[in-house]
Amino acid sequence: MNDNTQNDDQFFRDKVIWITGASSGIGEGLAKALAKVSAKLVISARNTEALERVCEECVAKGANIADIMAISHDVTDFEAIPQAVNDVLARFSRIDILINNAGLGQRSFAIDTKLEVYQRVMDVNVMGPIALTKAVMPIMIEQQSGHIAVTSSIAGKLGPPLRTGYSASKHAVMGFFDALRSEVAFHGIKVSTLVAGVVRTNVVANALQGDGTAIGPEEGLMNEGLTVEEATAIILSKLSAEEDEIIVGEGQEVQMLRMKEKDPVAFFRMIEQMAATQLYGAK
Repeated sequence: MNDNTQNDDQFFRDKVIWITGASSGIGEGLAKALAKVSAKLVISARNTEALERVCEECVAKGANIADIMAISHDVTDFEAIPQAVNDVLARFSRIDILINNAGLGQRSFAIDTKLEVYQRVMDVNVMGPIALTKAVMPIMIEQQSGHIAVTSSIAGKLGPPLRTGYSASKHAVMGFFDALRSEVAFHGIKVSTLVAGVVRTNVVANALQGDGTAIGPEEGLMNEGLTVEEATAIILSKLSAEEDEIIVGEGQEVQMLRMKEKDPVAFFRMIEQMAATQLYGAK
């Protein structure tokens, strides 16, 4: 174990950390990693059975069952949020870190995508994190401390084809939490945006097509990008350093991000050609 890992472990020890979307993927990875360092965990997701499995595996990683609270919760059930927050306070008395990780993908041409698909993606990816953050903010303001994070995406910086709804939602998340950072800094609250690239999770399998059906595991299997463990290690290291914007990716996607920052016009032309080649077979 290197010094940085030791520092990360100490940073998260005994902190009350709420992770949404904790039943799979990055959320599950974060929960398991934090279980090893004696954090007090609140894990929430819609899938109760999967959430119970994650809870059991966190205990197997060394967590005390008394230090884990599992909440079956859909992030779009806004009316249920106040009770969930009260339940967390009744159990742990405070909330130190909120990681808004629950998300929903979308893969379809804009012309083929129903409006209700866009609405669902925006509710899950944007309004869900906003609603929970607003409910937790008064607690952190009273504490005069706290850290709020949200899982955005490189798609929230770029505009890749077939992702008009997903990209729009992740751009919105970046905008909201960047603005929020400026508002809450006075209260001792940090805000971090996680700019995630390709990570080997089930996010594509669960992504909605234009008609609202999920792509499914047959076509949505992810074999490229970072492993969940690699992504988790990056996130926790950067969160412990309280970095504002955290890039979670490697390779071509990060190069594209840098290209857009340096020469946006060249980037737009390049991605147009990429879309034409991939989607229409153009040369």
